[in-house]
Amino acid sequence: MFHREALRSSIEALRANKFRAFLTALGLVIGNASVILVVTISLTSRDYILDQIQRVGSNLIYAQYQNGNNGAMAAADADFIKIADVEAIRAKLGSRIVAATGVMNSFDRMRVDGREHDVAIVGADEFYPVVRNLTLLAGRYFDANDVHDRHHVALVMEKLAQRLYGSQQEAIGKVIKLHGLQFTVIGTFRESMETFNQSELTGENVLIPITALKLFAQIERIDPLYITARSPSDVESLTNAVRAVLEGRHRPGARYSVDNLNEMLATARRIASVLSGVLVIVSTIALVISGIGIMNIMLVTVTERTREIGLRMAVGASRRDILEQFLAEAVLISLGGGVAGIAIGVAIPLSVQFFTDDIQIPISYLSIAVAFTVSLMVGLIFGILPANRAARLNPTEALRYE
Repeated sequence: MFHREALRSSIEALRANKFRAFLTALGLVIGNASVILVVTISLTSRDYILDQIQRVGSNLIYAQYQNGNNGAMAAADADFIKIADVEAIRAKLGSRIVAATGVMNSFDRMRVDGREHDVAIVGADEFYPVVRNLTLLAGRYFDANDVHDRHHVALVMEKLAQRLYGSQQEAIGKVIKLHGLQFTVIGTFRESMETFNQSELTGENVLIPITALKLFAQIERIDPLYITARSPSDVESLTNAVRAVLEGRHRPGARYSVDNLNEMLATARRIASVLSGVLVIVSTIALVISGIGIMNIMLVTVTERTREIGLRMAVGASRRDILEQFLAEAVLISLGGGVAGIAIGVAIPLSVQFFTDDIQIPISYLSIAVAFTVSLMVGLIFGILPANRAARLNPTEALRYE
């Protein structure tokens, strides 16, 4: 604990050179604000990425035909995942899954905005919206009867509905023609999480019952097959079980790619951790540079106040008193800049939340504690050399200094 007299003298000395003290502390302000902001941005980015992946389905398993060792087209067609395979997975793994669904894909041309455009058609069943976590905007999804009876009903994605009819509600009840057949639009939807055209949903799709799409598909091919596990802890073993079911129902040469999002989640966490570490190191370098600046200024201060030091020693001040005074000045500059930097680093994320409710910005109390501790240590470590030099001055020579 510094003596009260040393602390008072330090404060008076800093008041006498306010602007220099401010410039010296500015590095700590920027450094600490950077540490808080870097950690906050890193946490926010990590949470956002993980949330987006989890909204696709943290328990999601997806499978598709990979290849076979027989080049015959007939054999390859038989190797494709079929609707019967989806039903077999439901029957064998029903107690371990929430739902399973298959997707068939097709393309056709539709008149959009007065011109002909290619439109992606997705065939699925009543479980597809649950597994893919879709958001219904207007109308309804098709149900088990629609799928079983091959009803000519369709749902269109948000962007396509907007382009064709101007709004989601206006699309309901409209008739569209696909492969020469008329389908009635019963709903509009969008993905709960944007997959950036990396899934079968590209933004302007038409969704129809898979049994209806099968009528004009040349080959029955499920691509991909989706399964939602009932328990996160069962995802890995269920992934292997799905692969075993598929390979057991097809010839020995057929191979199927069966994956889940666990590895993607783990990779996202690792990337976020590495990125956070790198950014914190960069911010720490800024704090070290600020500490060097404090040490440089304090050395200059010791030189400028040599006669004052000699006078204090002449009237009875001990070397310990001189050491404490100059060390207190360095710590006050460091802590002052550090606290100001922490305040700025916390205020910016908090102010952002006044403008948007879509993103929750977490404030890391650990980063605040670390920033404060580092500020204190910077003052102590980089202030000890100038303070020690001041304490070791010879009183007689100090009084003679010009």
